[in-house]
Amino acid sequence: MAIVEPGLLRDQVGSGRRLLGLDLGTKTIGLALCDVNWTIATPLETIRRVKFTPDVAALLALAAKHDAGALVIGLPKNMDGTEGPRAQSTRAFVRNLVPKTELPIVFWDERMSTAAVTRTLLEADASRARRAELVDKMAAAYILQGFLDRLGYGDFEGR
Repeated sequence: MAIVEPGLLRDQVGSGRRLLGLDLGTKTIGLALCDVNWTIATPLETIRRVKFTPDVAALLALAAKHDAGALVIGLPKNMDGTEGPRAQSTRAFVRNLVPKTELPIVFWDERMSTAAVTRTLLEADASRARRAELVDKMAAAYILQGFLDRLGYGDFEGR
């Protein structure tokens, strides 16, 4: 398929399929999964990045295993809303991913997701090792949950 606007995703996916949320990092890809009703996002796992082809193979295998109907990919915008090098890298990854999957893809603003998750883990007194283990998949859940919450309002202007 291709990149779709957030407000059009439900029509593209239909009912009974989950969404897979992604937090693309330079070393890892955090993954989260939502329920079939698109209400709750749950951290799934973290893929340690190697190279594009094996990264995508692992990603798409998990999408198939969990019957994901679409991918919600965090777009790391700057605080002023502009896109910098990390956003460009994410868009390049998705450009290369599109020919390899039929799944619709949605970009979702991920500003402050990792910071919010790290703050939560610090408040929970998680050790540095535990934070490193959890932060990427929890950031993916944060991104996906933000998308799901926004779906309830139906207003996608400016996103």
